[in-house]
Amino acid sequence: MKSKILALSKNEEFKNLLKQKKISNKYTTIYFGFLKGKNKKMFNISFVTKKKIGNAVKRNKIKRRLRNIINDGIQKISLKFDYSYLVIAKPTMLNNEYTIIKETLFRDLERIR
Repeated sequence: MKSKILALSKNEEFKNLLKQKKISNKYTTIYFGFLKGKNKKMFNISFVTKKKIGNAVKRNKIKRRLRNIINDGIQKISLKFDYSYLVIAKPTMLNNEYTIIKETLFRDLERIR
């Protein structure tokens, strides 16, 4: 089933989200808040991995993991579609198990509600 995920695209959207609320854990930092003019029926989220983390293969692996976790989260936990999210990955994501990362992210996403 195709998910309802829509990525942020404009530089202004990223800057506005960085000024709003955030939650951090060992693996990610999640910025969230309201953005004007965004589609409320789609889940607005973007994933960022910095070049310090590694080469393109490692960064893409992290983004694939995050995308997969969010797709599961849309089906299993009730996420707020009113908010827009920016997920910035930390280097600790590479060396840990998928299930541990998933549980930690789910816990943080439920705290946002």
